[in-house]
Amino acid sequence: MCKGLSSLPSSCLERAKDLRVKLSHLTETHHKLKGQDGRVPHDLEALLKNRSALQAFRGFLRSEFSEENLEFWLACQEYRVSPSNVQKIKSSSIYNQFINPDAPQEVNLDAETREALLGVTDSPCADTFDEAQQRIYNLMAKDSFPRFLRSNHAIKAY
Repeated sequence: MCKGLSSLPSSCLERAKDLRVKLSHLTETHHKLKGQDGRVPHDLEALLKNRSALQAFRGFLRSEFSEENLEFWLACQEYRVSPSNVQKIKSSSIYNQFINPDAPQEVNLDAETREALLGVTDSPCADTFDEAQQRIYNLMAKDSFPRFLRSNHAIKAY
């Protein structure tokens, strides 16, 4: 220990130890957040491609009771790559789960987007949910993701 530290009040020493532990934890978090390219996912797109970061983000959203946004986005991703013979069933499922005003996991979409989806769910195509998915992505990127980065969920998960 440095000469003179023993003269500091014990509360100051405890605070210094606490800060050292937190800084050490933040450094570890930074390294664990790194993706395959060695960079920390600073944007939502990168986070969605990182399995451990995605799980941490899901846990954060669950704690805020807003997991439906991520679940909708992921369902749309899965829908987009589904064979065309399955898309009608998946389209109906997505609509009933997330879009319908009485949906168990209703996402926050404007009335115009919601109505447009109602009109195309009978004859869906690969890009049926693109606009709605982009709106939810933007919502997560501007609202949920920045809060996630500042949360204990991001720190604890990595």
